[in-house]
Amino acid sequence: MTETLAATTTEMMSIASARLLKDGQVCFVGIGLPSAPANLARLTQAPGVVLIYESGPIGAMPTVLPLSIGDGELALTADTVVSTPEIFRYWLQGNRIDIGFLGAAQIDRFANLNTTVIGPYAKPKIRLPGAGGAPEIASSAKEVFIILRQSKRTFVNKVDFITSIGFGDGGDHRARLKLPGKGPTKVVTDLCIMEPAAGTNELTVTHLHEGVTREQVIENTGWPVQFADTVDTIAPATEAELNALRELQRRTMIAHGMDSGE
Repeated sequence: MTETLAATTTEMMSIASARLLKDGQVCFVGIGLPSAPANLARLTQAPGVVLIYESGPIGAMPTVLPLSIGDGELALTADTVVSTPEIFRYWLQGNRIDIGFLGAAQIDRFANLNTTVIGPYAKPKIRLPGAGGAPEIASSAKEVFIILRQSKRTFVNKVDFITSIGFGDGGDHRARLKLPGKGPTKVVTDLCIMEPAAGTNELTVTHLHEGVTREQVIENTGWPVQFADTVDTIAPATEAELNALRELQRRTMIAHGMDSGE
């Protein structure tokens, strides 16, 4: 029997994120990084999680990770497919989404997200894909999980553009805007997990991946990052988790013509 290799930092990011989802929850999945942990959760500890995508699939059970919200695999494997307006009006704004799962190009210390531009809006250095349904998900889901790789380019003191609100300027800003839901409760990276601190809602490190130091987190954060009084170590990947994730990625690469499968 071949020995299972240790998980990479990217794999641990997906595995740690997947563990956050509970059986029976309804999860609105963003395309990109959120798709792997959402589907990994369905294949491991949360087989009853209900995955919803912006294009209308409800209860999607893709065998491979989708390339976009229009990927036919989502509709083909879903319990049903409804219109996009119904997804947003009935499901999201109707308070039926337990978890919104989002990625981003930039995040700041109050969990505001940018997927619009890098640099000034009028003359940006980089024009990003844009908002999609993320602003509505961030505003209306009961709870929001965020996943992204950590560096000073992505974890900035202030995002160049607020595409999707987290806690605004911090404190009770979100409450003053009368937004429903708790907002972002977990930010999972390839280094750590951050959560909003009570009162300030500033992102604070609560967990570190095994082998990661506080110094590494500080070096890859664009603000003076705070650590919780007790910082726990994230449990390493189990063989079952790692095998399920790698098989999912293998099938995806073959299906999308990125690997011969040999």
